[in-house]
Amino acid sequence: MNADQRAAIYARLRESNPSPATELNYSSSFELLIAVILSAQAADVSVNKATQKLFPLANTPEAIATLGEQGLKRYIKTIGLYNGKAKNIIKTCRLLISEHAGRVPETRAELEALAGVGRKTANVILNTAFGQPTIAVDTHIFRVSNRTRLAPGKTPLEVEKKLLRFTPEEFQQDAHHWLILHGRYVCKARKPECKRCIIAKLCEYKQKTDISCD
Repeated sequence: MNADQRAAIYARLRESNPSPATELNYSSSFELLIAVILSAQAADVSVNKATQKLFPLANTPEAIATLGEQGLKRYIKTIGLYNGKAKNIIKTCRLLISEHAGRVPETRAELEALAGVGRKTANVILNTAFGQPTIAVDTHIFRVSNRTRLAPGKTPLEVEKKLLRFTPEEFQQDAHHWLILHGRYVCKARKPECKRCIIAKLCEYKQKTDISCD
């Protein structure tokens, strides 16, 4: 895939969705951090159902730390892997209080030092909360990048590095959200909906279903 194709793909995604955003509900960088930790191997809708009950009562590191693991579990028990997530969230809240004055740090190294926060989660926070042009490669973005040949790679990190290298600067801030939403709703894992895909004629997927979009 050449640079003109990539630019055209992003241009179409931008035209279709000029202001893409995460589907997680949050009102602060801390709420986003907790929501993203909870979203690992879980659907955003299930996270939102849990946080809509949790955040009105506890939406600061101090308040959630006061709940403790058992108290937190009552709110997140419908989410997969909730036991481990509760443990990590309490650890993270205590670290935020002791080392960051209760604030979410704005550097990758500091974020990845928090419990339950890996590179993908750190990238989401840096991009969505702090406006940095990072790209968090989840299963959707990994699939779309490889299937379309936008930025093929064998590992999420390889795909991430290629996306950052190949994505024109004007699109880097929103690329993460465009690609994840495209993978979630159009370029699906089992059956990509090429017929209604706005970039179908630009991508290089060799097994496209019937396409009709211009």
